[in-house]
Amino acid sequence: MNKYSIFFFRSIGSSFLLLFIVATTAFGQNKFTISGTMKDKSNGETLIGASIFVMESQSSGAVTNVYGFYSVTLPQGSYTLEYSYLGYEKVVKKIVLTSNTIVDIELPVLSRVLDEVKVVDESRISTSRNFEMSVNKMDIKTIQKLPALMGEVDIVKSLQFLPGVSQVGEGSSGFNVRGGSVGQNLVLLDEAPVYNSSHMLGFFSVFNPDAVKDVKLYKGAIPAEYGGRISSVLDVRLKEGNNKKTEVDGGVGFIFSRLAIQGPLVKDKSSYLIAVRRSYIDGLSTLLTSNNFGLNFYDITLKTNYTLNQKNRLYLSGFFGRDNFGLSDDAKFNWGNKSGTLRWNTVINSKLFANVSAIFSNYNYNLGFNQDENNKYSWNSSISNYVFKPDFSYFINSNSELKFGLESSYYQFNPSKTVGTTNGETVDSSQPKKYALELAGYVSHRLKVGSNLEVQYGIRFSYFNYLGPGTAYTYNDTIPGRKRTAIAERQYKSGESIASYNNPEPRISAKYQLNERTSLKASFSRTAQYVHFISNTSASNPLNIWTPSTNNIKPAVGNQYTLGYFSDLGKNAEYEFSAEMFYRNTVNEIDYINGAELLNNDRLEGDLLSGNGRAYGLELYLQKKKGLITGWVSYTLSRSELKVDGVNNGSWYPTRFDQTHNLKIVGSYTINPKWSTTADFAFTTGTPTTYPNQRYLSQGILIPYNTNNSRNDARLTPYHRLDLSLRMEGKTHKNNGQIRKNRDYWVFSIYNAYGRRNAFSTYFTQSSDRVTSSQAIQTQAHRVSIIGSMVPSVSYNFKF
Repeated sequence: MNKYSIFFFRSIGSSFLLLFIVATTAFGQNKFTISGTMKDKSNGETLIGASIFVMESQSSGAVTNVYGFYSVTLPQGSYTLEYSYLGYEKVVKKIVLTSNTIVDIELPVLSRVLDEVKVVDESRISTSRNFEMSVNKMDIKTIQKLPALMGEVDIVKSLQFLPGVSQVGEGSSGFNVRGGSVGQNLVLLDEAPVYNSSHMLGFFSVFNPDAVKDVKLYKGAIPAEYGGRISSVLDVRLKEGNNKKTEVDGGVGFIFSRLAIQGPLVKDKSSYLIAVRRSYIDGLSTLLTSNNFGLNFYDITLKTNYTLNQKNRLYLSGFFGRDNFGLSDDAKFNWGNKSGTLRWNTVINSKLFANVSAIFSNYNYNLGFNQDENNKYSWNSSISNYVFKPDFSYFINSNSELKFGLESSYYQFNPSKTVGTTNGETVDSSQPKKYALELAGYVSHRLKVGSNLEVQYGIRFSYFNYLGPGTAYTYNDTIPGRKRTAIAERQYKSGESIASYNNPEPRISAKYQLNERTSLKASFSRTAQYVHFISNTSASNPLNIWTPSTNNIKPAVGNQYTLGYFSDLGKNAEYEFSAEMFYRNTVNEIDYINGAELLNNDRLEGDLLSGNGRAYGLELYLQKKKGLITGWVSYTLSRSELKVDGVNNGSWYPTRFDQTHNLKIVGSYTINPKWSTTADFAFTTGTPTTYPNQRYLSQGILIPYNTNNSRNDARLTPYHRLDLSLRMEGKTHKNNGQIRKNRDYWVFSIYNAYGRRNAFSTYFTQSSDRVTSSQAIQTQAHRVSIIGSMVPSVSYNFKF
């Protein structure tokens, strides 16, 4: 560890030690704290974002954190506390507070009968009164209602119906947030980073909905505890497992089947969760074709936990997923993720909560051709990540909360291990591994000032060190946009610093409550990204690589400004409306020279360019939350642009994922307790592309090309699609009138109901028409549609 790392740890550690001393000693003389954990009574799952209200003091209260913990500090006396969470019955507790008290609460789930007649008071937990902005939280029950490709529920594709979220098109992996690229999203699964969130070349995500508990997307106002990406954070939390009884969930569809089992290891103390999925397209193709072409995927999600005592709990979760793509017996391609998270939750005292995590994550892909022992080729690449992360929450009082923590992340990049054998002669063209260390410390304070104003301010300080062993190259200066050549190199020993960077990342958010139903919110956040996603294709694919910031590649830094208006509408606040404006400017965003060689290129840095980016827009959102008809409309008007010396003559140009208009409509109608239907509609402006403006002939072959150095100066045709689904619930009662313990339902869906052939890309070829010697050879434009027809599907789902 070099002197900069030591200085970093000493300064941050000293600050946190001071905060810890203050946190453990700053108790008021006549005040005491009620703290505890809120859980689901039916299965023991902790509840994230549940509310605690003090009836005698409307300004006092709390919300549970991501681990279900809460803390409320009050003067000595008698109080009535109301514990509530959407979809659950309220629990009211009368407490005589004379000392620090632990109160763990289990909320009963609203029964189906109660759910129909009971009005849930959502006014206290509405978006207008919630402090967060630029945050979308998707409930699993809502996700399960949406029509989906082949009837399979998908978390990532569901997010694309929210404002500010988009995708380049069908068959493209990942998602784009507020004009950012796929690689600018930090995707976390139980705190472990996921570097490729897609199965089957982008058609499905790696997240098994049967195992997922909570989905939260931060598009702006990113809290200080998150870092490493400049666009967004998708935080996916897994279920902990039912510690009351054994449950089995599953489903059978056209593409894959899934099964999830959860239950207690020690009742009320320890539980487990095992969820598996496996597709079977390869099996169908084997039956229908004579070759061994096939594409399949599988994933396994695991989690277990153990309660040591009332204040300490251990969690262990893991994910293993893989895609296999076989062209024949001799050509194989596979890729996948694996991750593991070991967490320790501890309540240090009634005000101070800590979570310590040790995390491992890996993404790798392998490509191989094997004609025989004398003629074969293999290529694999990977990125591995080892993270240690202690986080602390100190609940000063009902109006003040302090968060602070550290994060250490060690990276190992394997750009390419490539070995080819031709006629018995073997050539190894592998590239050396790369190593890096990223350190960060953060502190943030959330403060309620009076009855209307609430602010959260903080800072994250990040430090990145690109380490040896390795070779650092120095490149020549050339005409902007042309390939650079290495003119010097230097060797570095193991652990030696090649290049280092550091960035302060301030964050601040504020909410002002105009009245009971309306609020204004604003935020500013600066984020830094030290690892870069390398892709110059129209959409990311499994062969894309990650590379660290080096002596030639600087970290990307972004500043985002957001202003929003939030309101609850209707007599019973059954409607929710929001309007957010955002502006983000970035430096050191990566782009590429024309004809860049990105794969297996040991001089990759010579083909990379960097420049400035900007994204700005308006997001409108209207949701109906209650009644037989529910749903939402989201509309985003935005631009996403880059300015890079050497591209587009140095002028601003739209990014590949720029979409001026993005309209999404979702509606659900409950016909009766047995039948319900859902429809969604999407319309987006066509994505930018570059077309040739000239052509030339070479040996009778027509070659189109671009002469004016333009980039993304044309657009594909607009994208629009309608999806429909019909859900049929199974029987709720046996023939003898008793209630069935098991639940099942059928989903009938149509993806792309009117068969729209949306263009994914357009390419040009020489016309096959015969011409005379005096006629010019013609060109033909070809539009590629990934899904150009209506796709019906049926799936059966069960729970017992």
